[in-house]
Amino acid sequence: MITTINPYNGKQLQQYKQLTKKEIKVKLKTAQKSFEDWKETSFEHRAKRMRNVGELLRKNKESYAKLITQEMGKPISQSRGELEKCADLCDHFAAKAPEYLAKEYIQTEHFKSYVSYEPLGVVLAVMPWNFPFWQVFRFIVPALMAGNVGILKHASNVMGCAELIESIFLEAGFPLGGLQNLIIGTDEVKAIIKNKAVKAVTLTGSKPAGAAVAAMASKQIKKAVLELGGNNALVVFHDADIEDAVKKCVAARFHNTGQSCIAGKRLLLQESIAEKFLEKFTEEVKALVSGDPKQEDTYIGVMAREDLAVELEGLMNASIDKGAALHYGGSRDKTYFAPTILTDVTTDMPVFKKETFGPLIAVTTFKTEKEAINLVNNSKFGLGASLFSADLKKMEELAAQIKDGAVFINHKVASHPALPFGGTGISGYGRELSYHGIREFVNIKTVVIA
Repeated sequence: MITTINPYNGKQLQQYKQLTKKEIKVKLKTAQKSFEDWKETSFEHRAKRMRNVGELLRKNKESYAKLITQEMGKPISQSRGELEKCADLCDHFAAKAPEYLAKEYIQTEHFKSYVSYEPLGVVLAVMPWNFPFWQVFRFIVPALMAGNVGILKHASNVMGCAELIESIFLEAGFPLGGLQNLIIGTDEVKAIIKNKAVKAVTLTGSKPAGAAVAAMASKQIKKAVLELGGNNALVVFHDADIEDAVKKCVAARFHNTGQSCIAGKRLLLQESIAEKFLEKFTEEVKALVSGDPKQEDTYIGVMAREDLAVELEGLMNASIDKGAALHYGGSRDKTYFAPTILTDVTTDMPVFKKETFGPLIAVTTFKTEKEAINLVNNSKFGLGASLFSADLKKMEELAAQIKDGAVFINHKVASHPALPFGGTGISGYGRELSYHGIREFVNIKTVVIA
């Protein structure tokens, strides 16, 4: 059995019986059968149903948000925001998929040459708990609009959300088998990837999980897209708008109680403004309301599981042992981890090198632009970075020197339906969203007429 537990009060929510091997095979056959029909449908047919999904998300936002908050502790206002973003994603791909996947005609010596983008088939998604709707929607919305179908292995602590998502797509008019949630453990993933019906796999999660899934997919010669977390830097230069940068850096770090791959985890401050910035930043952090995630004014809820809070506490303490200063916060009570600021952080400390998945930020100072860029790039991760400065031309020049998959100037790193999302290094490979993302799981076919 898979049991879901409310991380705020520790109470059991629901139990789910895991599928047998026979039941899994039936679902895979259903997915394949569904694909054979779905791939023949028109964009208009798909778009109508995708817009229905968006309408259901908006109509039932309160009940859906409540489940997100119960299962993984996200503050209720942020749960609503996640659902609104999913609804916007549905509208975007319903409108843009025909353009993103239109035949591309290329002039050659032949009578006619073009590239067509055709669906692959059944795609397996292994998804995490931190954005239990958005992570799934980021995969399934473009996949379905491209003519593929999906099977989902969601995180066990948000199984209620996973079941609900499947029901939403069915209610919206998608076929049985368009998206199926598999109530399974990680042990079953290997056999599913090996199944001939599955043509590709996408995973958002940890580096070990990504490496394992990529190895399995590679052995079967199947496409994989991996998004494996980040250690994003927030870089504030001497000429930045301090008030604006403070607010955006606080949001970048502490939204979703810091449990985000694209959260700003390393705060790099130019020495000349470091003291002033840190003072204002600390004031903003102190003003964040911690408490029951169900309450409207709560900004910092609890972490999704107690072991995650314990792990973050260990990274903090190990860094303090190496010389980091506890500037603010630092306390933990079961799943609650207080918003925390560590200063005097150096590159050899765990909070600089590792992904701190929770409400803790590591502060390091720098003197020059070159030093700042070296600090940004001093990470095995490569998901994103934010630069804050009034000199936009200079920031664009510096952006070209950063190895990450995204650089945002005077803004926190965020995903957007029209922009590709993904990283470099141990942040993974491949892209989601935009026309780049929808083309990850298609056959890019060359057609020539002589």
